[in-house]
Amino acid sequence: MALQGPIPVTFAMVFPHGCYIVGEVEPVKDFDASAGGRFVQARDKQTGELVWQVAVMDGDPTLKPAQKTVAVKILAPVQPVPPSPMPGLPFTPVEFNAISVTPYVNAAGRLAYSIKVREMHAPRQSSQPAQTSSPAPSKASAGKDAA
Repeated sequence: MALQGPIPVTFAMVFPHGCYIVGEVEPVKDFDASAGGRFVQARDKQTGELVWQVAVMDGDPTLKPAQKTVAVKILAPVQPVPPSPMPGLPFTPVEFNAISVTPYVNAAGRLAYSIKVREMHAPRQSSQPAQTSSPAPSKASAGKDAA
């Protein structure tokens, strides 16, 4: 099979309705290397980069509450800084670049996905959910299901 390891995807494929930061950017613990009260930060197995994590809420209104919040792992040499909060919004909108997903079977025996990214930034004007009803370039509609 041609697919080996993480599968590259676009932001629009994973979060077609956008997403919002609902937690702090934190280092991911390497449970195998951490011992005796000593914290060791995880490194990505493919790249060797440090792994950070942030909780985000998916903007999809059709998701059940338990499905809305997901952890996004960020591969970066230093702790990433989230975009600045936007006045009047309770959560900070965010976008990610260089996204890959890795499917796995979770503890409940269900298919789940680990999301890894290389960069986070404030949303661009052209990709905010409010503008998805207007004509957009074909890249913006990639990953959406035809209804």
